[in-house]
Amino acid sequence: MATVLPAFDGWLKLKTGKKNHMNHELARFNMVEQQIRTWNVLDKRVLDLLSQLDRSLFVPSACAALAYSDTEIPLPHGEHMLVPRVDARLLQDLQLKPHESVLEVGAGSGYLTALLAQSVAQVTSLEQHADMVTSAQQHLAQAGIRNAQVRHSTGVPQLSEKFDAIVLGGSVAEVPQALFSMLQPGGRLLAIVGDDPMMHATRFTVLADGSMHSQILWDVVTPRLHGFAETPAFQF
Repeated sequence: MATVLPAFDGWLKLKTGKKNHMNHELARFNMVEQQIRTWNVLDKRVLDLLSQLDRSLFVPSACAALAYSDTEIPLPHGEHMLVPRVDARLLQDLQLKPHESVLEVGAGSGYLTALLAQSVAQVTSLEQHADMVTSAQQHLAQAGIRNAQVRHSTGVPQLSEKFDAIVLGGSVAEVPQALFSMLQPGGRLLAIVGDDPMMHATRFTVLADGSMHSQILWDVVTPRLHGFAETPAFQF
């Protein structure tokens, strides 16, 4: 019996591992087909990325069962992962090209960072909580992402660098002007703007003459991106 038990134990681990892998594959397939495609995300490149990237690598272990669910998963410091369909729609509507550079404000767990990194040449992601910077870096390394860096940054960023696209990983009352100055000519900034219960995903584009064009794309309510000014309360 002593010679059989180790072999059985190895077989059981192998079977369990295969089952978990199959469950993740099925859950990811269902996420793409039932949540994302039905939310008007039809770009094949985006759908392929979401089908291939293991979201469970970016989810806190206590919430592993929710990795592919249509819910905002809690993170430390009162932060949240956006629901997958919102990440997908942001990715699609940024209209990214392989040679471009992207600034992400609010790395969170690093999931959207990873999706962005597989779409462009370079991603710079900012996160205000030092421990979440470390965990996002670890998640990206586990996913094999090498062209994204996560930096510690608090409040509205003030960078001298220029980017082809900027995306905010949470909602804001309004987009600070400082962010627009970081866009290249032709660059796009995508943010969820407004106050609960009226928020709009809005794309801002720098035109050839330097002016800014804004377009409301869709409505959604998401958690706040911390460190940005709120809408002043109405005073009687």
